[in-house]
Amino acid sequence: MKTSDRYEKILQYFQETQPVAETELHYKDPYQLAVAVILSAQCTDKRVNMITPAFFKRFPDAKSLSKAVPETVFDYIKSCSYPNNKTRNLLGMARMLVKDFNGIMPSEVSELQKLPGVGRKTANVIAAVIFNKPAMAVDTHVHRVSARLGLTRNAKTPLQTEMQLVRHIPESLLPVAHHWLILHGRYVCQARKPKCEECGLKNFCLYYEKSGSAKFVDNSSRKSKPRP
Repeated sequence: MKTSDRYEKILQYFQETQPVAETELHYKDPYQLAVAVILSAQCTDKRVNMITPAFFKRFPDAKSLSKAVPETVFDYIKSCSYPNNKTRNLLGMARMLVKDFNGIMPSEVSELQKLPGVGRKTANVIAAVIFNKPAMAVDTHVHRVSARLGLTRNAKTPLQTEMQLVRHIPESLLPVAHHWLILHGRYVCQARKPKCEECGLKNFCLYYEKSGSAKFVDNSSRKSKPRP
């Protein structure tokens, strides 16, 4: 199957079966989404959603967070992974947001990436989810699923995956396509035991086409993990 045909079939499937796809992180404004995405690095959305209600009650905006001391922030997020690093990133993000952006979350990826703790993936999430920008955030799910489906070829890094996806997916679909691939990887095309027989994409999937071959070795779930 040609790559263009594979994209057409897969995008059509998602449009028909999952026309509405959204982040599973709970948030009410750009600040809250930025905090949630920073916390979500190597941590489940479920855990983040358990942490953020109390966090947002204590720190409802960037200004209040910018005035916090590290020990207090750490106490609120200590049940998530890497709380020390995330404490530094959250405080740095809030302080720069207040100082350099007047407390207003920028909409451009290049500006978002200036914020501590906001790497390319996090910036793309904010740009796509909040501002509906044609951005493709690549996390471990997107990286793995794209390779297995055959949407990307020989993409060794998240950036290479992003560039290939952006090249083929229409701009109008990029914000939602990010969620399609994440949710598919989270619930169907799982890293260790993909649910191929339940998958509605198996007829268009490169992994499924080749999985019966003794020569085929799946390395997609062992790629290096994209950073937030």
